[in-house]
Amino acid sequence: MECKGQCPRRFSLTPRCVVWDLDEVEAWLRERRKASDDGLVATPPQPDVRLRKTRPVKEH
Repeated sequence: MECKGQCPRRFSLTPRCVVWDLDEVEAWLRERRKASDDGLVATPPQPDVRLRKTRPVKEH
């Protein structure tokens, strides 16, 4: 998402430490929350737990 420009960009604080601007991150989160509430963000499909190989859920 960062490479596509869809979230805040990080910047180097030191050669081994990257950080994000808190104001940019909080603004981005507010935008994402609003988009999610408005149904503009696609949610992934829920996995079918009956198809799990270990401890599958059985229908009653």
